[in-house]
Amino acid sequence: MTLTYENTSRMVKTRKFNLHINEAGDADAPAVVMLHGSGPGATGWSNFNQNIGPLSEHYRVVLADMPGWGESDPVTWQEREHSTTLRDLLDELDIDKASIIGNSMGGGTTIRFGYEHPERVHKLITMGASVGQPGMFGPGGLSEGIKILQQGYREPSFDTMKRLVDVMTFDSTFATDELIRGRAEMVASNPEHNKNFIDGIGKRAIVELDLAKLPTITAPTLLFHGRDDRVVHFENSLRTVQLIPNARLLLINRCGHWLQIEHAEEFNREVLSFLA
Repeated sequence: MTLTYENTSRMVKTRKFNLHINEAGDADAPAVVMLHGSGPGATGWSNFNQNIGPLSEHYRVVLADMPGWGESDPVTWQEREHSTTLRDLLDELDIDKASIIGNSMGGGTTIRFGYEHPERVHKLITMGASVGQPGMFGPGGLSEGIKILQQGYREPSFDTMKRLVDVMTFDSTFATDELIRGRAEMVASNPEHNKNFIDGIGKRAIVELDLAKLPTITAPTLLFHGRDDRVVHFENSLRTVQLIPNARLLLINRCGHWLQIEHAEEFNREVLSFLA
């Protein structure tokens, strides 16, 4: 069966939120939960539709939309707590332990979940994750990608979405009209998400990390980063791989922020090998 957004989609009611997920694979197989990045129109499906199929041949794969994204409940910036939300989702899905895979913002949640709920984690994987601290080599202030991302929330036009998708990739051919339209339509159908995100800009990090706790992470950890990432500089993963004891880093050239899309076959192959 060909996996589509529609035939993998369902809503899950957790302790605090109604969350949208896409799910595929054997319900009795080991669980893998994939967490999307930030940005207007971002969803688990938009981030991982090229990965869910190959992974679900071996695992129970859940693409989770965080509150404030996709079809999940809206949430104010004061109420956001992604690590707790992920724990509640695992509880509701009767998943005792899972491997967590996160892109960008979702990578931050993956790392935080690793030190806050180690008993719920099998392995951790991130792509383009930020440690939330100033770097020596990356740009000062907001990166080019973050500036366009914030503009996308304020002016979610097709042209802005096109610039956003383009800056996320090294190869602009990945900025397809289908991908751009999909994100623009998701923004248009959930205007409250945009308003809440804009209200929170500059007030609080979406995912706050305590770097002093990263060395306590015991789960095997695989970090991916694109050498040409214009959203989150690869220096972030260089720092992270030094802090997490059982971590390794795969740095890929000619690759932007959406490594799992631009290098989907290599990503899927490396992830399956690491999880096995």
